[in-house]
Amino acid sequence: MEIRITKIDAVRALYGRSSYHQADSNGNVKWKDGHETTAEETTAINAKVVELQAEYDNDYSRKRLEEYPSIQECIHAILDDDTVALQEKRQAIKTKYPKS
Repeated sequence: MEIRITKIDAVRALYGRSSYHQADSNGNVKWKDGHETTAEETTAINAKVVELQAEYDNDYSRKRLEEYPSIQECIHAILDDDTVALQEKRQAIKTKYPKS
């Protein structure tokens, strides 16, 4: 499942949750105090979207967790005395998504 960072995510990161009211259908910010988004704010918001998306896309720990064996698989590996295969699977995932 691909996650896309929105302008609202960027506004929250830049200005906090209390500064905006909502986003319209185009993703444009509606500010609580009613002011129009300035060109500088738009530039900052768009840059923050790119930054946050890159952080999300490159998050090795999140990617690892998505592919690691489930708790049930781990329990079965322990009970079936197959921890070597379990560790090999985990190591393959670590190799696929190395720490940055």
